[in-house]
Amino acid sequence: MTDTPVIEIHNLHKAYGSLEVLKGVDVTAHRGDVVSLIGSSGSGKSTLLRCANLLEDSQQGDILFKGEPVVWKGQGAHRHPGNAKQVLRIRTNLSMVFQQFNLWAHMTILQNVMEAPCTVLRRDKTEAEAAARAYLDKVGIGDKCDVYPAQLSGGQQQRAAIARALCMEPEALLFDEPTSALDPELEQEVVRVIKDLAAEGRTMLLVTHDMKLAADVSDHVVFLHQGLVEEHGPPGSLFGAPKSERLRGFLSATRAA
Repeated sequence: MTDTPVIEIHNLHKAYGSLEVLKGVDVTAHRGDVVSLIGSSGSGKSTLLRCANLLEDSQQGDILFKGEPVVWKGQGAHRHPGNAKQVLRIRTNLSMVFQQFNLWAHMTILQNVMEAPCTVLRRDKTEAEAAARAYLDKVGIGDKCDVYPAQLSGGQQQRAAIARALCMEPEALLFDEPTSALDPELEQEVVRVIKDLAAEGRTMLLVTHDMKLAADVSDHVVFLHQGLVEEHGPPGSLFGAPKSERLRGFLSATRAA
């Protein structure tokens, strides 16, 4: 058993023009860890997730996947990943679940879940279909294989998106506010799936506004404030005895909401 983290982020900086969104952030997720990123809107949580998955270019800092550093070309605003094969390999192993589902409207749910394993991983179609059906069963919508996204509720669509991410057999799952577009009763369907995945020991980075979910599933919680890690630690101490005034204010505001 190796102790090399699945994801390591050191001193990460990201700006959009003159707007600094991340100002030197460190986050580590070991195998089987669920790390939740919490903070106000605009604190840099989703940007951090997109940088980890190389969907956004960062200007400074290191990103390592299973101990392998991302190779960069250029510096500052001109910095970008320098090895396309490495980018594909990392993205393939870090499956992302977005806030807005991002399902193909013209494909059935089964086709949506099979698409990436067949096209990106070149997996045998029969094998990919069997895996897709198994993951759709796992998230509780195995009976929806032949319907189209528009025929599903938001909660069912998000569960289909989770099945699609799982079908890539990734090393880690990245969740970007997976329940924030859902009504409360549909949100609980998705929360149950995320809790089941956490109980299985899957490695996850989870950006969430749901403090109860973060408290229930996380091994480690990171509170971001204005592009910096303000406080981090196990959920018991972070939610039960926050040290920073900003975190106390954030938690009281979320409880009052």
